[in-house]
Amino acid sequence: MSLIQRLGEKAKENPAKIVFPEGTDHRILHAARQLVDNKIAEVILIGDKEALEQAARNSGVSLAGLELIDSHTSDHLENYSEQYVLNRSRTKVPVAKRLLKKPLNFGAMMVKAGDADLVVAGVNHPTRKVIEAAGVCIGLATPQGVPSSFFIMSFEDKDPLIFADCAVNVNPTAAELANIAIDTGLNAERLFGEPAKIALLSFSTKGHTNHQDAEKVIEALNIARNKNSHLSFDGQLQADTALSASIASAKLADIGEVAGQANVLIFPTLDAGNIGYKLVSLLAGATAIGPILQGFSRPVADLSRGAIVEEIVATTIIALALR
Repeated sequence: MSLIQRLGEKAKENPAKIVFPEGTDHRILHAARQLVDNKIAEVILIGDKEALEQAARNSGVSLAGLELIDSHTSDHLENYSEQYVLNRSRTKVPVAKRLLKKPLNFGAMMVKAGDADLVVAGVNHPTRKVIEAAGVCIGLATPQGVPSSFFIMSFEDKDPLIFADCAVNVNPTAAELANIAIDTGLNAERLFGEPAKIALLSFSTKGHTNHQDAEKVIEALNIARNKNSHLSFDGQLQADTALSASIASAKLADIGEVAGQANVLIFPTLDAGNIGYKLVSLLAGATAIGPILQGFSRPVADLSRGAIVEEIVATTIIALALR
């Protein structure tokens, strides 16, 4: 049984409520239908009712069993607006109402209010917009936290890996990189059901190069270890040293718990992470599931604007496992 199948079966034990703010997109409609028909989750679609019904007809999708909510006319709009301004003294309720009429913000506020368990968006919005909505409506898990993302890289003939951060932070500081490593490691353990072995990647291994980029990774490693002694971290490691036991043995006198057997790869910059996951997808035939956003107080799933139905379903199932 694949990871997605296993997590999908687990989700059926306690079906959650998922809100899709981009309810008129044909891919979202088909994904929502699959999730409901397979009893994985309850689904809420946000949009004008007539537009949703027309989109469903055009897509050949039944809306039976799906909840439809118009953010412009919802009975929740007043209450959500009042909740929104509680910690924003400079924002007035009429302004909050205008903001929350936008489906993306309304969907995030549904999760904040506890009326939905997960918001999934991104097929019609850039990641930046999804993060903005989550940031202002849901909020970060901790005041010092940093929003980030990860992909699950699924292979046909080997165990999956987790790559982070491949979609959000362009050039994280050492402290931010440490937070990303910790958040990703904790999520990896929840998803895999086994210890996370977290490699902080660099262009050099274990101090072989004195350069500020490598030093940032070493500093991030020390911060991560000091903040979380439960997780297993190592760095700075080149990718081959992180993944190949034979290469790790050749390069390192003391391999430790991570080198040669990492299942979580933390990239030092967005350049490296984004290029890395796309190369692995195209050249190694891996399926990239995500990005899953992390660092927020409640679950949020981002979607590629090129996502197909199967990817939307898989990303949703992964995010459900983290709620």
